[in-house]
Amino acid sequence: MELIQNTSNLSAYLAADEAIDHDHPIVREVAERLAREAVDSYAYARLAFEFVRDTIPHSQDSGDLRVTWRASDVLKQRTGICYAKAHALAALLRAEDIPTALCYQKFDVVHGLVAVRFNGAWHRQDPRGNKPGVDAQFSLDGERLAFTPEPESNEMDYPVLYAEPHQAVLSVLKAAPDRPYLWKTLPTAL
Repeated sequence: MELIQNTSNLSAYLAADEAIDHDHPIVREVAERLAREAVDSYAYARLAFEFVRDTIPHSQDSGDLRVTWRASDVLKQRTGICYAKAHALAALLRAEDIPTALCYQKFDVVHGLVAVRFNGAWHRQDPRGNKPGVDAQFSLDGERLAFTPEPESNEMDYPVLYAEPHQAVLSVLKAAPDRPYLWKTLPTAL
């Protein structure tokens, strides 16, 4: 699948916005701590991915009813669904000047992940969080995502790489008072 940037301006994939608030002190603190452990930008990207995947539980898996959507809130509250975790990872990567896009897959509902740009190419990563049957890994040599769409089941990868969260995703996150409500309103397509 060919990934398509929704803007040709690469600096848009480094920008802060209301969801990817990489200028927030908590995002900066986590980014600086991870950067001290990394020997280069590749190592940093892997550390940031593993930090979000492994230390911030997916709220469905943990039973947490809170809904987060802003990267700083995800890092502070240590919870989020796939979209929120993607926002947190994007913020940590952009905080260290690694171009990062938001991208999506369609299953019963839309699933969120990120793509990082290294060596002139985009590489999708899924920080959702592992559990039995899910083994997402950071990889620049072939995708190791949480889920693989089955076209015969009307599932698909969306090829567009967004510089900002898709409005359909952001609006349901912002409107949800809790995860049970959110589950009823998740987008089923983009």
